Amino acid sequence: MDKITIAIDGFSSTGKSTVAKQLAKHLGYVYVDSGAMYRAVTYFAMEQGFIDKNHFDVSGLISKLNEVKISLKYNDELGYSEMFLNGDNVEKKIRTLEVSENVSLVAAVPEIRAQLVKHQKNMGAEKGVVMDGRDIGTVVFPNAELKLFMTASPETRAIRRYNELKQRGDDVTYEAVLKNIQDRDFIDSNRKDSPLVKASDAIEIDNSHMSKEQQFEIILNLVNKTLKSS
Repeated sequence: MDKITIAIDGFSSTGKSTVAKQLAKHLGYVYVDSGAMYRAVTYFAMEQGFIDKNHFDVSGLISKLNEVKISLKYNDELGYSEMFLNGDNVEKKIRTLEVSENVSLVAAVPEIRAQLVKHQKNMGAEKGVVMDGRDIGTVVFPNAELKLFMTASPETRAIRRYNELKQRGDDVTYEAVLKNIQDRDFIDSNRKDSPLVKASDAIEIDNSHMSKEQQFEIILNLVNKTLKSS
């Protein structure tokens, strides 16, 4: 059976990465978290002093993009790939609320998007890939055989994200997480370059009231139907 490309887009904290990892493992496909790439660039920008709560030196960051080396390395124990920045494992460091507060601004920079989209296209050139993000079905893989658009209410997503951060030991409040999600929704949906929109041929999945198991079963059925018809 021929392999396909699965593009999963949607708002932050809708469980895109969770179901993408499940699908990739089940199908024996490559999983790519495109959002982690933007988070890695954001972390680099923060470490270099190009961005914080008070300023964003866009031109300074662009001038240093050639120093940003991003790679994914598969972790057998975890069952998925982790993000490396310039040779260092930054998987945990890029998942903080501080990075989340800056990533949408970084992701809106056209020069950064162009560089990462090119990288993403190369990673999925042979198909057999599950990639999640904001513009996978619209920009990166407009011809993907299966496109999904994940959504859930901001409050539901905030609760999920808050619990996840607290379990990691992060000192956060629900109110701060909710505001971050709402801010990111607005920036992602209104940026000029590749805004977050549902592709015309994407299937919308509202998982506000779904368990991870229910979600996976529904999406796996869609995958199997697509595989049979491809």
